[in-house]
Amino acid sequence: MADSDSDSVPEEKFSLKEVLITFQSCLTDNQEILTDSYVNGWRGLVRFMNSLGSIFSFISKDAVNKIQIMVTHQNGENGDKYETLQSMVKYELDNNLVDLQRRAEHPESGCRTLLRLHRTLRWLELFLEKLRTSTEDSKTSVMCTDAYNDSLAQYHAWIIRKAATMAFCALPGRAAFFQTMNVGSTEQVVAMLVEAIPFISKVYEITEELYKQHNLLELP
Repeated sequence: MADSDSDSVPEEKFSLKEVLITFQSCLTDNQEILTDSYVNGWRGLVRFMNSLGSIFSFISKDAVNKIQIMVTHQNGENGDKYETLQSMVKYELDNNLVDLQRRAEHPESGCRTLLRLHRTLRWLELFLEKLRTSTEDSKTSVMCTDAYNDSLAQYHAWIIRKAATMAFCALPGRAAFFQTMNVGSTEQVVAMLVEAIPFISKVYEITEELYKQHNLLELP
């Protein structure tokens, strides 16, 4: 499932600044998304989820698995085709490597794997934005649940949705979340979120448009 790189993910400390820099470096001058930077950005987000304990483990474990699949593609004999998300989509579609109607021969295609990370990225983006605009008495459990219901929940079965919303009730308070960011004071965390979220949003929007153009948003 995961190699030594992904196994080491939970052991490293989360850094919001690191995630900012990685997602910032995702975009090329012509607005293509570098797969390596995207995967590294996700490693940082996994560290964020893991730093909060086992609450997000049902999502972070799946993300680690998806990261490893992407790394395998990058390190494979056709790794150059996976340099950007755009080149990956073109290569896999041109060579019929994507299960478009039902999961069959290519359940671990790059397109399908990245779509799952893409959907989860939307949830984290919404959650971080709610944290940015929150007040001292805002409940993280409510913010996280609202972000989940507006994004990832629609792709999960009822039993998973129920378990997720119950888990979110155990989230630490806003102050503990901000401490997890490893940035400094509340003001410094908010300032960093102001800087980081637009880059995450831009990467999400470009990916969304790419998948929409090729009718890949509902891959089985």
